[in-house]
Amino acid sequence: MSKALDAVVELLDLEQIELDIFRGRSPAGERRQRVFGGQVAGQALVAAGRTVPDDRPVHSLHAYFIRPGDPAVPLIYLVDRVRDGRSFTTRRVSAVQHGKTIFTLSASFHHPEPGASHARQMPDVPPPDELPSTAERMEQLFGAAAREYTRSNPIDIRHIGPLTFEAAKDPSLRVARSMAWLRADGELPDDQLLHVCMMTYASDMTLLDSVLLANGLSWADGKTVGASLDHAMWFHRPFRADRWLLYAQESPVAAAARGLARGELYTQDGELVVSVMQEGLIRTRS
Repeated sequence: MSKALDAVVELLDLEQIELDIFRGRSPAGERRQRVFGGQVAGQALVAAGRTVPDDRPVHSLHAYFIRPGDPAVPLIYLVDRVRDGRSFTTRRVSAVQHGKTIFTLSASFHHPEPGASHARQMPDVPPPDELPSTAERMEQLFGAAAREYTRSNPIDIRHIGPLTFEAAKDPSLRVARSMAWLRADGELPDDQLLHVCMMTYASDMTLLDSVLLANGLSWADGKTVGASLDHAMWFHRPFRADRWLLYAQESPVAAAARGLARGELYTQDGELVVSVMQEGLIRTRS
């Protein structure tokens, strides 16, 4: 396991300080001005999952980012046991800092049972081994310093098609969809909740890029700022976050300084295992 991935696994191992109350933290020496949204969502799902029997995996979550998180102080997660039914279990989690709720998550857990089965076919794309890593592509664009920066990423991401930095310079590359292979950068324990929470963490990294690609924007253009507003995920089948997953992403609409993006995650065998939706605030200045 890489040092970066090991650090994220530690972040997802919350401290239980009371019944249904958990404490999480942000990475030491965090350079962000606010807590990464995927971290809060992943930690909140860990808190919810710790109160549910192992034979009921999570099948959906719906989350709202209410206030920016402060990376300098711990996050307190309060779990509300909404319902424990015969087939479904529902939990509501609030993340609190400085006495205020900064994030809420509702998660539903379902005991697996047989039923109808179908799925959309995975797009035809090059395999991950034939693609350069994001670190290599960033080094080509910005020099060796960029490679050092991306090396600290716990998720190995290999983009198919243009990066937002490239589309911002070349209008011919502007499209409202993007695809990338991704996986945790190392071997993870056989803990299905950890794999789900790790992919919840990773799902927030690139999803809004499809909005930027369609508009010729990038987070590094000096005029674009943004933040996740809400996030929803549906988990259809078991998977491993340390095996390659294709993240097919697209943005159907952007308006009123908000962009909507949706994504689908496929295993290399072509199984659709996760669906994602997110709306983000995207502001630009001239």
